[in-house]
Amino acid sequence: MESFEYNANPSRVVFGSGSIQKLPADTPQQAQRAEQLKSILNGRVAALAYAQETNADSVVSIGGGSTIGLGKAISIRTGLPHICIPTTYAGSEMTPILGETAEGRKTTRSDPKILPGTVIYDVGLTMTLPTGLTATSGVNAIAHAVEALYARNTNPIVSLLALEGTKSLASSLPSLTSDPHSVPARTAVLYGAWLCGSCLGSVGMALHHKLCHTLGGSFNLPHAETHTIVLPHALAYNAPAIPEVMLKLAEVLPESEGDAVKGLNVLLGKLGVKRGLKEFGMKEEDVEKAAEIAVSNPYWNPREVESEKIREVIRRAWAGEEARADL
Repeated sequence: MESFEYNANPSRVVFGSGSIQKLPADTPQQAQRAEQLKSILNGRVAALAYAQETNADSVVSIGGGSTIGLGKAISIRTGLPHICIPTTYAGSEMTPILGETAEGRKTTRSDPKILPGTVIYDVGLTMTLPTGLTATSGVNAIAHAVEALYARNTNPIVSLLALEGTKSLASSLPSLTSDPHSVPARTAVLYGAWLCGSCLGSVGMALHHKLCHTLGGSFNLPHAETHTIVLPHALAYNAPAIPEVMLKLAEVLPESEGDAVKGLNVLLGKLGVKRGLKEFGMKEEDVEKAAEIAVSNPYWNPREVESEKIREVIRRAWAGEEARADL
């Protein structure tokens, strides 16, 4: 086995149905303030000011990636401990990363102090997540694991988490399209999302996340839907450079028949998600601009990033074509 470095993120995780009932033990004497907070939190500045004015002793965020991001922003500015209660599968709760927008520019900052100290995963809070958002949020989580498998600083531990997380999500998400209130399926998906989020917070990402960051930031495309559409195309592009990863990934994707790209295509077909960026407002003439932005700044990827081929990857994602590894 090759030598490697593994840095575990020091979060405390409370997982299980009804686990939100354990929140009072982590936030003593804060229940009344939490009720007041519901009517006051109108935005980042208001929330920060309120936390400072009331001498709050902790930050509790309950919701999806944007809400958790707000909690991170308050926590890093005040030094208050942050408790996350995710209600989607975004994975932000497992990362020491914070995305912020200032003066019209989206920036990303990374700091170990941004990582929430405690995360509570209660499947009961995900039961009302709409079917469409369930599907795209779940595939977004899979994207974290897929790129972790071939990250420049990947390691055997992260790979185990990535494969287990992908397997749990891919095998359970389709059943939620017909039975969205299945507790076992929701539990398996939430478990998978936790593992995949852990991957995102432990190693670097590559082409897929670069493309999604470009598309979402430059063309105002929805986050989870963009990740869902781009994932099989980005994987297909990198396939020639990562044969061992492709085999391992195919093993955990149902009906892949040994082809991970096919496995993803089948999964998206079962989920009934939209497959084209054009369905979310991206114009065909934007493809060229997106390609230029995507290759403008060098970044690591297992396969060399070639301008014309990346343009074709984006065009296929725009058009809603099935991914294929022929570039």
